[in-house]
Formats: sequence, C-alpha cells, structure tokens
Amino acid sequence: MTHRISEIAAALGAEAFGAVDLEISGVSEPATAGPRDLALAMDPKYADGLSQGKAQAAILWQGADWQALGLKAALFVPRPRYAMSGVTRLLDPGPQIVGIHPTAVIAPSAKIGAGAAIGPFVVIGDNVEIGVNARIASHCSIEEGSTIGDHALLRAGVRIAARVSIGHNFIANHGAIVGADGFSFVTPEKSGVENARESLGNQGDAQAQSWTRIHSLGGVTIGDNVELGANVTIDRGTIRDTRIGNGTKLDNQVHLGHNVQVGDDCLLCGQVGIAGSTVIGNRVVMGGQCGASDNIFIGDDVVAGGSSKLFTNVPAGRVVLGSPAVKMEIQMDMQKALRRLPRMMQQFRELQKTVSNIVQKD
Repeated sequence: MTHRISEIAAALGAEAFGAVDLEISGVSEPATAGPRDLALAMDPKYADGLSQGKAQAAILWQGADWQALGLKAALFVPRPRYAMSGVTRLLDPGPQIVGIHPTAVIAPSAKIGAGAAIGPFVVIGDNVEIGVNARIASHCSIEEGSTIGDHALLRAGVRIAARVSIGHNFIANHGAIVGADGFSFVTPEKSGVENARESLGNQGDAQAQSWTRIHSLGGVTIGDNVELGANVTIDRGTIRDTRIGNGTKLDNQVHLGHNVQVGDDCLLCGQVGIAGSTVIGNRVVMGGQCGASDNIFIGDDVVAGGSSKLFTNVPAGRVVLGSPAVKMEIQMDMQKALRRLPRMMQQFRELQKTVSNIVQKD
C-alpha cells in the first residue's frame, strides 16, 4: 500500500512542498529510512540522521530548509507528535481478515453486520450482535447476549463474556478478557479481614472459616472509541454493570475489578489495578503500576505518577505520586528529606557525643 505525499498532507492538514506526487510505503526514523519511507524528522536534532539515511521525503520541524537537507519533498505540521497519530493511522492496514472463515462457529440467532469479517476458529454465541465492518481475528470468542458496535477490531484471542455491551470503534488487543466474574467472596460469620479493616489492624476473635462465592450477575458496559491493550482483564459487576466511558484507553495488563466505573477519555497505563467499586472521573491519567483501593472516588482530571497507590478519595485536578499517594510536590519534598537522612543521622550521632561529653564534664 502506497500513498502520495499530497494524500498524506491532506490527511494530516499539513503543508507539502516539492515532489508531492512522490509515493510513500512506510515511515522510519531518519537514519534508517529507505527511499520509499517518510522520515519522521520533526526536531532539528534529527538533521544528521537525514544525511545518514536514504529518505526522499520527511516530516520536518518548522523553518527547516528541506532542499538544503537533500530532500525531494517535505511536510510541515503545527503539532508534530499529533501528526504521528495521523500518519501511522494512514499507513497501518491492520490485520487482514476477509469474509467469514469456514471454521468460525456462529450461533443461528447471532446478528452479524454488513461487511463484518470473522477469522478462523472464532466462536459467537446465541443472540450476539456484531456491528457493521467489524473485524474479529482468529480464536476470539463472544458469549451469549453480548453486543459490539460498528467498526470494532478484536485481535487474536480476545474473550468477550456474556452480557457485555460495547460501543462503536472498539479495539481490543491480543488476549484481552472482558466480563470475567468478579473476585467477590464472603464468610458465614464476620471474618478477621473485616475486623482488621474496621479496626485498622485488629482481627478480633474471628474463627477459621471457608470462603463462599458471591456470583456476578451484572455485566460490562463500554462506550465508543475505547481501546484495550493486550491481556487487559475487566470483571463484570456483581449487580450493576462495570462501566468504561467514551474514549478511554487501557494499556497492557490493566485490571478493573467488579463494579468499577471509569469515566470518559481516561488513560490507564500498563499494570494499573483498580479494586472493586471504585469510581474514576473523566480524563484521569494513571501511570504504570498504579493501584487504587476499593470503594474510593478519583475525581476528574487527576494525574497519578507511576507506581502511585491511591488508598483514599482524590479530589478533582490533583496531581499525586507515591505510596500512599500525596500531592506530587509534597512527595518530592519527602524524597529530598529521605535522601538527607543518612547525613542527618550522622549529625545527630555527633550531637549526642557532644551532649554526652558536656554532661560528663558537669
């Protein structure tokens, strides 16, 4: 698949100069670009790389002299990183799935939208509804009563359980699982865990007991334009649905517990874990390996730095870091103080000696 420079410029809303009919089949870093690659040289620091590679065309930083750089064509964009989104989308064909493979098992009551493509060994259950132009790769399964909107892409090995409702333009990467049972268990009598939580440490006189399962009767509801990374796991709700809002993106190995509510346009990075019944507002960003306790509220526009652990409610707009998470500027001061501790302890020991000597003399 090739695209002319003029086509790429139109898709990106970019200015194009030079040989705009030049055809491009891929993108590359400047130093490794071939003659049919579009070099991504959006900062002056990449100028030397252009001379090392063989690119004839590039996306350049504002003000660059493309002819002096030896190029035949150039593109200029107002926001280079945002342009990367457009150019990579244009040049990404996605998985090649054509028609409905003969090994796919589709229940007679399922409704498959026009133009949908279904790969080998896919299993689609009773009363499932798949939207138009959906692409479902090999070895996926969609259980009874679930719905998936238009233009969805399920990569190989995705599992959609029963009673899951998914909007349009959904993307699930390899191995994602939506709608597993929640991790919810109870004991016949009050357990030591419950006592410890209430008393903040004392298990009381709880007796040894076995755990009894609480079944998950709810489902999962996912909005439009949501993307799940590889091996994401989302539990169904106990009674009400687990919910994910429009435009939210979950990175690889993110886990959402039962009843969790996630707002619109959130970013949850790799290995984030959200415990049951926590509510997350809109546009929340959580760095890799962040964790949130159960039954707390995280307000709109919160940003949590990597590995932060959120144990209590976080008000809207706050930037937090650490375990337990506190305001980022406070965490920075705490870390500075921690690095000073060895020197402070040495000073303390010297003061102890000085005071001890004074006391002995008296």
